[in-house]
Amino acid sequence: MTGASSGIGYEFAKILAENKYNLVVVSRSLDKLNEIKKNFEQRYQISVLVFPADLSVPNICEEIYKELTEKKVVIDVLVNNAGFGKHGSYSDQEWETEWKMIQVNLISLTHLTKLFLREMLKRKEGNIINVSSTAAFGPGPFMAVYYAIKAYVLSYSEALANELKGTGVSVTCLCPGQTATGFQKVANVGPVKFGPFLNLAKPDEVACYGFNAMLKGKRVAIPGVINKMMIFAVRFCPRRLMAGFVRYLQEKRKIA
Repeated sequence: MTGASSGIGYEFAKILAENKYNLVVVSRSLDKLNEIKKNFEQRYQISVLVFPADLSVPNICEEIYKELTEKKVVIDVLVNNAGFGKHGSYSDQEWETEWKMIQVNLISLTHLTKLFLREMLKRKEGNIINVSSTAAFGPGPFMAVYYAIKAYVLSYSEALANELKGTGVSVTCLCPGQTATGFQKVANVGPVKFGPFLNLAKPDEVACYGFNAMLKGKRVAIPGVINKMMIFAVRFCPRRLMAGFVRYLQEKRKIA
């Protein structure tokens, strides 16, 4: 479980704990991870292994995999949730920020999947949840790299799910819309303002939807009726027009 210290990641950890899964929680915040360990072990009678790690560091995934292998920890459910975004004109963004975004949101997700998938295939069982976004379904001016990364996660997950058909291992790509987490603060954006329909989802509801979708073996999971309707409409919208519409929304949500 990456990005486990808050938001959707924390709620995923909680749901898994409620269902008596032992946990490996990964995040940069050691204090929050230790708090999760203490609370969850007492409340749910499970074991929680804390792994403080910055997923923007190259080769960190190898270190995580090596340590868990040495401890003979078996990963039955891999939740690739860690990620962040940043609002702004592409030409004005610092490369270091975008490089870290690619490393955390894309490379670490892909690398962890590669490492733990092989063990799942040997056992002929396992589940992988990759957290993408409704941003995956179109271009995103002023968050160009973030939107492109989420499109990669969706395409990668769908392809992998097809490859793994009949192996006992499933891949579910969770694509939530805007959710009430710390994402907005880090990305320096407010919520999308477009009428009364695009309210912030609750992270516990998003995580629950994703968990149930995994149990059902769904390949793509889009929580929320409005989000589903929007994604369906995108199929019939020219991408140039979609880019203009997203730009309009993004210009309205930037925090000065």
